[in-house]
Amino acid sequence: MRVSALFAAGYSNKVMDNTNTSWIKIKASCDRASLDDVCAIMTMIDSGLEIEDYEEFDELAGSNIYGELVDEAILSADRSRASVSVYISSDKPLGEYISFLNERFGALGINADVTTEGVCEEDWAKAWMQYYHPVKVGKVVIVPAWEEYKPEPGEVIVSMDPGMAFGTGTHETTQLMIKLLSSYVNKGDSVLDVGCGSGILSICAAKLGATRCFACDLDPVAVKVAKKNIQENGVDDIVSCGVSDLLSAVPKDETYSIVCANIIADIILRMAPDVGRYVRDGGLLLISGILEEKASDVTDVLRRHGFEPVCSINENDWCAVALKKV
Repeated sequence: MRVSALFAAGYSNKVMDNTNTSWIKIKASCDRASLDDVCAIMTMIDSGLEIEDYEEFDELAGSNIYGELVDEAILSADRSRASVSVYISSDKPLGEYISFLNERFGALGINADVTTEGVCEEDWAKAWMQYYHPVKVGKVVIVPAWEEYKPEPGEVIVSMDPGMAFGTGTHETTQLMIKLLSSYVNKGDSVLDVGCGSGILSICAAKLGATRCFACDLDPVAVKVAKKNIQENGVDDIVSCGVSDLLSAVPKDETYSIVCANIIADIILRMAPDVGRYVRDGGLLLISGILEEKASDVTDVLRRHGFEPVCSINENDWCAVALKKV
């Protein structure tokens, strides 16, 4: 739901006055033409959006319901601009979220300015670490690099320091993808990880039995973080990593048993016409980062490009799908 800047200010006060939790506001400012895409990306962080759209305010202002109470700053605001904000608690990995937003905006060619409020930039990069503890996803356990963990028999341990990249293992979309990888990766498989973030999925694939993985991301910072995590997990002989705008830097003559992409629906649709060339006949495409309401739209498009859904799993409002190349 879109709200005017007038209502957004009231919403901000209500949220930030919560005395039980410290909140951080993440705001993405953009051209109004990009507003819907920015909203879709911001829902990956939180579904409660605060949207400032001054053009919609003009429509309401004509009814004179505001009387003399309209702030001059709203009346003079640039109608070609809009913004979308979400609020996260201070125990969340802000650096991961900022990196994710910048990467996804870049992949869609959106010129969005991401800012934060209610946070000291010198503190947030480390403060959240005290709340990041081992995360179990089936037999896979994501363990913060700075913590000690004694594994149980049969557990697959992935050590993770996400730094400024997306991929702690705490987000539903990442956990859904790990569940799919646990179900489908077999010994000797090859895996392509598109939009790798911290490298978490490629590392999981390697530890689940894959013998060749290529991880790529648009964000050079994410690639740097991923390479460090790959090395720290001792799978650098299996997983290679590089900068790529989706599939652009993946060698055209290489195919994989499994291609995985934990990205938003719109970006998955963008790569749909080309992804088939990288999947072996009978191989799998694993996708996550999809809101349940968009899942059928995405699978319908992928069907037209030679993929048939074989499995779908859900958590909260998120959906992940395994599709077979036919």
